Amino acid sequence: MARIGRFKNDSARDAYLRTYDAMEGLWPLPSTQVDVPTGFGPTHVRRSGSGDGVPLVLLHGFGGNGLHWHDIVAGLARGRVVLALDTIGTAGRSVQTAPLAGDADYGVWFTEVLDGLGLDRVHVLGESQGAWHATLTAVHAADRVASISLIEPNGVFTKIPLRVLAKLIRFGMNQTDAGWRKMTDWLTPGAGLTDVEWACLKAAQAYRPAGGWARPLKDSELESVAPPVLVIYGAESVIAEPVAARWRLAAHLPSAEVEIYPGVGHGLRGQIPDQVTTRIADFVTRHDEVVRTGG
Repeated sequence: MARIGRFKNDSARDAYLRTYDAMEGLWPLPSTQVDVPTGFGPTHVRRSGSGDGVPLVLLHGFGGNGLHWHDIVAGLARGRVVLALDTIGTAGRSVQTAPLAGDADYGVWFTEVLDGLGLDRVHVLGESQGAWHATLTAVHAADRVASISLIEPNGVFTKIPLRVLAKLIRFGMNQTDAGWRKMTDWLTPGAGLTDVEWACLKAAQAYRPAGGWARPLKDSELESVAPPVLVIYGAESVIAEPVAARWRLAAHLPSAEVEIYPGVGHGLRGQIPDQVTTRIADFVTRHDEVVRTGG
């Protein structure tokens, strides 16, 4: 039975929101915030930037929220509006009130968010678990998506290896500071977190998500993806399988652009932020014209 994500109790939610408020100091740009009503609950959206470019929606990874894009948002917001969402069903300022019964519901939710913002089509950028959510928008709300950019989409094009899942479970059983730092050093080496980000990630563990986990798209689903696709991997990723994913995309979605950066892993956004930002910004700018011409 589909469930609704929630904090363990009000005290846990209050503690999390205190760390969320502290994280707002990391956001480098002027912003406005709005809670958009949807059938799954109000969705918190942070808006920054301006310009003629097609707006870009940001979908964060597991344990994160819209503020976790603070390190690269300035580069993404040059010439366009950027909208950082707290994905429904995850820890953040969005509040889930109805279950997401299946993958298609992410498309319904996303469409309702865009309707509430008065937007027709947008680019979508997702990282890790957020890359799965971004892919679901391209499958189930394709008419609203100008392009999708995916950073380390683990579990989307290939299965997460069982040895990796087992290691993540072992780390999850060790909820000490030392255990969490050991996990992040293994999962995202070289991508350091600020103290306030650490505090927010720790507080997010009191949230019980109910949105499920990424699953590899079927061949038919992959072949049905219509918006342009950019996929970015770190060659040393311990959670994704970039070479296998590139081969599968070549077979079933040959139009997809795949970039594998050497010497970096799952945390490549923090390791090579300028390269990642430039690659994504160039990609979405190139595909702005598709929307302007009604393509």
